[in-house]
Amino acid sequence: MRSSSRKLLIVLLGLLVLGLVVYFSRGIIHLQGFSGAKLLHAVRNANPYLLILSIAAIYCCYALRALRWKVFQGNLGPSSFWPIYSMTLAGFSAVFLLGRAGEPVRPVLLARKERLPVADMFGIYVLERLFDLASMAVIAAIGLLLFKSHARVGEQAGTLEAAAKTAGTAFSAAVLVAIGFLVYLRLHGTALLERSLQGWKASHGWRAIVARILLGLARGVQAIRSFGELALALFYSTAHWFLVLLVYLWVSHAFGGALGTINTGDAMLVLAFTLAGSAVQLPGVGGGAQVATFLAYTAILGIEKEPAMAAAIVLWLISFAACSLAGVPLLFREGFSLGKLREMAQHEKQELES
Repeated sequence: MRSSSRKLLIVLLGLLVLGLVVYFSRGIIHLQGFSGAKLLHAVRNANPYLLILSIAAIYCCYALRALRWKVFQGNLGPSSFWPIYSMTLAGFSAVFLLGRAGEPVRPVLLARKERLPVADMFGIYVLERLFDLASMAVIAAIGLLLFKSHARVGEQAGTLEAAAKTAGTAFSAAVLVAIGFLVYLRLHGTALLERSLQGWKASHGWRAIVARILLGLARGVQAIRSFGELALALFYSTAHWFLVLLVYLWVSHAFGGALGTINTGDAMLVLAFTLAGSAVQLPGVGGGAQVATFLAYTAILGIEKEPAMAAAIVLWLISFAACSLAGVPLLFREGFSLGKLREMAQHEKQELES
């Protein structure tokens, strides 16, 4: 009886989360003449198999993140996949509910679940973000280099393509410089960097923030102990972002029409725009991610506004909100309320700043 009651509670929580996702998604529809009814009509006419496949792929992406985290965490002690996977879903659900303020929740959840020091988990979190930032730069570089303008005016198309390829080359050079810097830190340690940044670290303002970021990156790199671990982490990162790219391609093709003609290079460019826009994510709404996706579809790829808006919203629901269907019930099962998550995020933010 208790087991069936628990299952029923989890189902009800899942339905509640689904309702919240639908409610929050209403606030991102700002296009004149576009409504929730038109969104539902567009989704009903979309290919359901591609949308279901995209949702399944997103959950596989979180599994790949958990496997990568397991590699990083292996140096701290024994680790297992399922606890890391469940807390990964729960942690990203906290980001969906709280916005960027919920970022510190995931390392804390993992530390409690795995019974490891929180400080060490934040080191792994910094390393994970480092891999993600590098992946974002590579995606942006390749997307820009492969970009073919969909503009109708020949001269405008040529100018746009030339600018995209120049930006892609600059991104590629920046990635190579960053890789060289990280290799240097891994080989020579962080002692020299820490001595050089002592003055900045003790100061206030932007210098202290830059010093903390650089030292966090340097210490995170030290968590990789062997070439095998690095190769495995790179494999998981590549597989993760390739799956995300396929999701963007499948969702676009699901709506057909002009969206159905989008190729891999176009989808990579839309993904790069979305990742840049997600940096200004807002609680429960997602902030600039949908706007960036919409602009990439319309201004860069020449897609009509209504199908572009529908695809942008569905991409956000699948990529950013779908994890909450499993993640929020997991948070409740662990005994966390929304108020407790806010307190936890604020406390860890203060700890990091001190």
